[in-house]
Amino acid sequence: MLDSAHEGVEVAAEKHSLRTTGPALYLVGTPIGNLEDITLRALRILKEVDVIACEDTRQTQKLLNHYAVSTRTISYHEHNEMTRATELVKQMQGGSSIALVTDAGMPGISDPGFRLISLAIQHNLPVVPIPGASAFLTALVASGLPTDSFRFSGFLPAKRGERMAALEAIRTSPRTQVFYEAPHRIVEAISDVVETLGKDRQVVIAREVTKLHEEFLRGRAGEVLEALKTRDGVKGEITLIIGKPEESDAGRAADSPVRPSVRQRIEQIMAEEKIDEKAALKKVAKERGISKSEAYREMQRTK
Repeated sequence: MLDSAHEGVEVAAEKHSLRTTGPALYLVGTPIGNLEDITLRALRILKEVDVIACEDTRQTQKLLNHYAVSTRTISYHEHNEMTRATELVKQMQGGSSIALVTDAGMPGISDPGFRLISLAIQHNLPVVPIPGASAFLTALVASGLPTDSFRFSGFLPAKRGERMAALEAIRTSPRTQVFYEAPHRIVEAISDVVETLGKDRQVVIAREVTKLHEEFLRGRAGEVLEALKTRDGVKGEITLIIGKPEESDAGRAADSPVRPSVRQRIEQIMAEEKIDEKAALKKVAKERGISKSEAYREMQRTK
């Protein structure tokens, strides 16, 4: 009985694999660099759907041309997703099948897609994930840092004050932390890691993963920072991975107290430099890379 039942499951699975795509939203993972990193199922879906919604039609067309996929494409990006999502849902309600792709990796990960996915679910339309490459996951598994517990938080904040606050929040986290970072900000980001988490925190910079100039820069934050400073600029897609605190960090923490709040720092500067609150507020704002109004709001929150 068990054998016959198992055989029935295999037959059913085979029949399912032979079906053509029906009305649904297919979330198709695409290569993050190397064009060979795409699945056979993804290629089949891209050929069978009625339309492919792309973050950048020109970028996706390179992939489609490489694999002789002639399916019609349409743009779907952060600037038109509010109206385009509704349009695509109406098409699916009318019987069309839609594949959603981004420039690289899985749709919806630090890329447009959430609005369309949510809207499709609200209208009871099937949402079918087609697994593929993911930049942060690919970088993480090759980083050499623990993967048993980790957190992916998208891009680090561009403003220094907000970035410092984000790093401060993970100071004692027991998880490996994964971020995306822009190449022109990576030196500043690592400098902030050194200042906030200490020069001995383990970090990995994964650059241009799966591409021709793939590179993993591993080491203590202070060492990695010095290595970056010797370079004439940094280019390419970057994933920044920060290790969890080591046991030895407990002793270091005593010598490196948690960064004071804006209010505490203002009071400290007023006492040390004998200046008024307004002047101290201005200094703290500049010191933390935030506006005076932002520093003032933070001061008020800690009253």
